[in-house]
Amino acid sequence: MMRILMALVMSVFMAGTAMAGDNGIIRKESAKGVVETMDALQSALEGAGLTIFARVDHGAGAQGVGEDIGASQLLIFGNPKLGTQAMLDDRTAALFLPMKVAVFEDETGKTLIAYEAPAEMLGKLGGIADDAAYVQTMTGALGKFTDGAAQ
Repeated sequence: MMRILMALVMSVFMAGTAMAGDNGIIRKESAKGVVETMDALQSALEGAGLTIFARVDHGAGAQGVGEDIGASQLLIFGNPKLGTQAMLDDRTAALFLPMKVAVFEDETGKTLIAYEAPAEMLGKLGGIADDAAYVQTMTGALGKFTDGAAQ
């Protein structure tokens, strides 16, 4: 009986938690539309002092070539204090930084937030440990900011 109760509790808990797939991409559903979600994310990042490098409208780009992928945007942002630490450990970290978060409408009309887990992304490099302090900070910040934008 206790096992069944624990399994039920865990399944309820996991249903509300973002999950990383086998490829390290974390996906979360947003209660808002793409633009509203991205606006909230950008505002929170700017408010925390992060640098916004670009906001790319992939949906508009697709329309420009006669295709329709729905609403889809990518935000490119970073914190030089953290990114520099990664690049000091392995200069090729520059291939993965600054950070990127995609917000898009899926085929069913749901708004999703997606990003690559920092440990997965930077763990591809030989000089960066999964438990490096800056990796942990990036992981926590991405979780916090994307959770906030999704509400």
